[in-house]
Amino acid sequence: MGGVASVEGVDAGVALFRSLGDPARLAIVRRLASGEARVSELAGDLGLAQSTVSSHVACLRDCGLVEGRMEGRRVYYALARPELLEMLAAAEVLLSATGNAVELCPNYGTHAPANAVEAAL
Repeated sequence: MGGVASVEGVDAGVALFRSLGDPARLAIVRRLASGEARVSELAGDLGLAQSTVSSHVACLRDCGLVEGRMEGRRVYYALARPELLEMLAAAEVLLSATGNAVELCPNYGTHAPANAVEAAL
């Protein structure tokens, strides 16, 4: 490609960032960064309904970001790849470097209307 930017081949990256783009899923990933947990523990730690956490964990598992380990009838979830921790650390550095620019972004910032985010996708 000779350094020319292209949208070809970015689908996997888009899917990765979408999988982390939900606040609940990102909170689950950040919680699992400190160690494995069951869905009920995640729900309690994050103040979310167990059914909500279960569906988000399933999404993260389907994306290959989280894996489950059976212990008897219990399933303990953990991050599947250490690179995810590195990516989260890099994101924190980037957010620190950009100040509040990302937060103020009219399309994706924290004050953007919900339909603006969907329209931008």
